[in-house]
Amino acid sequence: MSRVLPNTKITVMDYISTRGKAPKLKFDNVFLSGLAADGGLYVPETYPQFSASEIASFKNLPYKDLAFKIIKPFISDTIPDKILLEILEKSYNSNIFVHNAIAPLNQINKQLWVLELFHGPTLAFKDFALQFVGHLLEYLLNQKQEKAIILGATSGDTGSAAIHGCKHCHQADIFILHPHNKVSDIQRKQMTTIDQQNIYNIAIKGNFDDCQAIVKHIFCHQEFLNNQKRLIAVNSINWARIIGQIVYYFYAALNLGAPAQKISFSVPTGNFGDIFAGYTAKKMGLPIDKLIIASNKNDILDRFIQNNSYKKETLYHSLSPSMDIQISSNFERLLFDAHENDSDAINQLMNSFKNSGELSVSPEIHNNITQTFLSSSSNDKEICDTITDIHNSCNMVIDPHTATGIKSAKDFASKINSPIVTLATAHPAKFETALNKANIKLDKHPERLNKMIKNKENFTILNNSIEEVIDFITKKSL
Repeated sequence: MSRVLPNTKITVMDYISTRGKAPKLKFDNVFLSGLAADGGLYVPETYPQFSASEIASFKNLPYKDLAFKIIKPFISDTIPDKILLEILEKSYNSNIFVHNAIAPLNQINKQLWVLELFHGPTLAFKDFALQFVGHLLEYLLNQKQEKAIILGATSGDTGSAAIHGCKHCHQADIFILHPHNKVSDIQRKQMTTIDQQNIYNIAIKGNFDDCQAIVKHIFCHQEFLNNQKRLIAVNSINWARIIGQIVYYFYAALNLGAPAQKISFSVPTGNFGDIFAGYTAKKMGLPIDKLIIASNKNDILDRFIQNNSYKKETLYHSLSPSMDIQISSNFERLLFDAHENDSDAINQLMNSFKNSGELSVSPEIHNNITQTFLSSSSNDKEICDTITDIHNSCNMVIDPHTATGIKSAKDFASKINSPIVTLATAHPAKFETALNKANIKLDKHPERLNKMIKNKENFTILNNSIEEVIDFITKKSL
């Protein structure tokens, strides 16, 4: 039964664009917009704050009730409490997440922990945000009596999580772009075997950055819609994705002694959304010591932290394909916060990056960022070595993305005094190529995965062309 949880402070929250030229919006319109009209990303004008005593009071809450406490301030009064609780109960229950703890913690050694975020329907951390997003979208479209086009790009896991989260929303058509032959077979099949008339999978002849560039262009040039349908983002540029991920930082930290104990996190990340959720949790008062950016050989974020150089280079296909990204969309949100919401500075930086493929910040701002953020990267051999080492030492099988996180956590363990939690972002069964290279065999595959990937695939291959994608959307949805 739904219930309103007591003692939740609510103030009306406005959202502003990192580029400074789009209007302020309330949460519901931010959610239904995705990218701001000026090409920027929406962020809260001010962040909600929790005291240590408030955080301590959350300690024994079930996951969905903790989610209510964390998410409600970002939504303020745009959705009634009763409805929000119903949405969260639909999103985080035993039919959706097969582990009773929703996000269980496993210990590697005295200092290092792993937070398992792969017990949802697509066996990846993005289920935490996109189950919430799907039910939220269904409610808001019904309330506004609107139809929508959901558009997203995926480097592997976002697409299937978006489809499984939003497939019950019959007011929307779903178009997901992925780089052709550059996601794992299982990742692709999780997207392309869902047989519903409102789901369209598009394989782009290019890489993930090409897919993401097409999506961003379409959001900035929506004239072809002729106001027939609303265009909605499901990538982590949508703020609702971020707030759905903040919750498990609080959940893990509370289980390891917060707020009395500081906690650090090592986060495998390419698009910077998951680790920005951790940064947001820190801004809200969660006692996070360090946030470790774990990269693969596509290491633009690591190079920025190490050398103050955010420079686009060759994008490589790796054993951790979901992180094969050179342009990290959510990094703009961090830059905006680091520049104290100075949109002029952000416009200059992003224009510089657009024109030259490179940006850097002042030494003072870089130093401030590196007070919280550390980073390291892993090549494919190091990924395999970590998978093998964890299997031999802990009898645990990890996926290649989680391996980058554990390797980075170990890189800094001696320099950090707090427990370090690595986010285990996907189930290892999704990445047999990496497991085979590490000479690791899974005893069995999850039953929900076996059922899913046996179905017939359906997807369309298109050139790396904005015009072709717009034409396809127009023919299928408009």
